[in-house]
Order: sequence, then C-alpha cells, then structure tokens
Amino acid sequence: MVELKTAAEIERMGVAGRFVAQVLAELREKAEVGVNLLDLEKHVRRRIRERGAVSCYWDYAPSFGRGPFRNTVCLSVNDAVLHGLPYDYRLRDGDVLTMDLAVSVDGWVADAAVSTIVGTADPEDARLVAATEEALAAAVEVARPGGRLGDISAAIAAVARRHGYPVNTEFGGHGLGRTMHEDPHVPNAGRAGRGMRLVPGLTIAIEPWFARTTDRIITDPDGWTIRSADGSRTAHSEHTVAITDDGPRILTHTA
Repeated sequence: MVELKTAAEIERMGVAGRFVAQVLAELREKAEVGVNLLDLEKHVRRRIRERGAVSCYWDYAPSFGRGPFRNTVCLSVNDAVLHGLPYDYRLRDGDVLTMDLAVSVDGWVADAAVSTIVGTADPEDARLVAATEEALAAAVEVARPGGRLGDISAAIAAVARRHGYPVNTEFGGHGLGRTMHEDPHVPNAGRAGRGMRLVPGLTIAIEPWFARTTDRIITDPDGWTIRSADGSRTAHSEHTVAITDDGPRILTHTA
C-alpha cells in the first residue's frame, strides 16, 4: 500500500535527507587512495550515534540478502554496485566507489547514493558515473503531479540508451517514509504514460544504476554484494524525492 505524506511529514523526511547528504559528502571527501572501507563504515557509525539517528541497514534482513546486515553503509567497489558489505580493503587509484546510505531521524527515513572515483579517473568510468547522475536528474525532472511512474522509469532508460548502457530492472527505486522500503517499486526502465499516477505526498527513492556492458548481475558469497555479471565497472546515483504541488522536491540535498 502506498502511503502519501503530509507537508509536515515531508519536512521531517527532509531533516533526515539533509543528514544523509551531509554524511555522504563527508565520505566522498574521505575516499582517498589508501583509505580502508572499514574506516568509512566507522565514520558513518559515529555520525549516526552523534546525531541520535538510526541506521536502516543494521539488522536489515530482506528476502534477497543473507541477513541480518550488520553495517551502516553500503560500500561497493568497481564491478560491485549494490549492497556492498564494507570489508578490509584499502582503496586504490582509479577505483569506482559507490556509497549508499539510508537513515531514520525521529522516525522518518531518507535514502541516497553517490558514486565517486578515487584518485585518477578512467574517462570511461567518469562517463559512466556522469550517466547515472544525468539519468537521476532526468527522472527527477518528470516526477511531477499528473505524471505516471512509467515517466520516471522511461527517463532513466532513455539516458542509458543514449550512452549505450544496458539496464537491469531487478533492483531499482522504491517508496519510503516511515521505513526504508515501501510501495511502489520504481524500475529503471519502463513506458512513459503507464503505471501509477504521481500525486502530491508520494515520496520515492529514485536510483539509476548502470554497468558498462551488461544488464546481468551476480551476488557474492557474502549473500549481499551485487556485481555486474561480466566484471564491468558500475555506478549508482540516488535521491529521495517528494512529489509536491509545486513539482519534485529533492530531500537529500546538503542545503
């Protein structure tokens, strides 16, 4: 069931969103050559504790993972793109690092992800990261009252096609609010003009992610980390967005 949010509830989600965005910005600054993923995880734990917030990942045990998840941030490197478990790994020059964070503040959730390139960027990796950011911006732009959920999905897929990237629809965006995952599912490909009507009060996480050369995925033996099936590099961008009478409102901006 889709739960529409009041203007006051959207404001409260915005508080969580600003915190999520700030922590991701801090992680981006810290993600340098030689930094251990476990140190990034420790930073997030400390920030959540200081804020009095609650991690949406800790003890998370969905049907698709080998739960419970016992970390506070998903850190995925290179061909890993979703649900990456932080582990004892020091970042190397040229790594593509995706950081995905969902946090509850005073009972309201926000979720966002960014991909960054550590040190020297391979031009093709930079193009891939930029494509996910472009797709996210295109999807947010059409997330307006009177539109359809398929408009968002189609906007993402159109950017992927333009850049020559295949699209996986198994994992995509989702509703959120009181919990991290709510209805509706927001696939990264679809037909414009189809699907659920977009109405004020709907809050969704929009999250385009692409691999360079495949739409197939595999899961690591850890039961969580999802990778491109052919080992090609990946990237992922995500915002929490509210549909309002005035249009889309991104809740995971730093300001």
